[in-house]
Amino acid sequence: MKRLIPAVLAGVLSAGTAPAQTGNLTVELNKLEVGEGGTCRAFFLFRNDLGRTLEAFELSLAILDRQGIIDQLLTVDAAPLPLERTTLKLFEFPGIACDGISEILLHDIAACRPQNGEDMDCFAVLSLQSRAAAALVK
Repeated sequence: MKRLIPAVLAGVLSAGTAPAQTGNLTVELNKLEVGEGGTCRAFFLFRNDLGRTLEAFELSLAILDRQGIIDQLLTVDAAPLPLERTTLKLFEFPGIACDGISEILLHDIAACRPQNGEDMDCFAVLSLQSRAAAALVK
């Protein structure tokens, strides 16, 4: 009987907790290239292995120049991100040359919401990668 009470108590306490987030969301800065008018065009790949489609996903980015100084702050909308798919998104960074970017800092996720769901903390499941000369960091 003494062993049963702690087991029942543990079951009651864990029943009220939210389920653990599973899966992974990968954001990859794949390449930077000069676009029309000399702007920098960034190619991002988004791999959604969260088990559900994201209907809202907005990133707030800080673009740092070669001296590590913030050159621009931008919010980009990458939604929708379909379940178990890799999605390519292009974003223009006006007024800065690609070779002038040392780092792109993901400093906030303005929106992250699964389809038919409530906002979630995507930082907990986020993985960042870069194949470009500039780093992608959080």
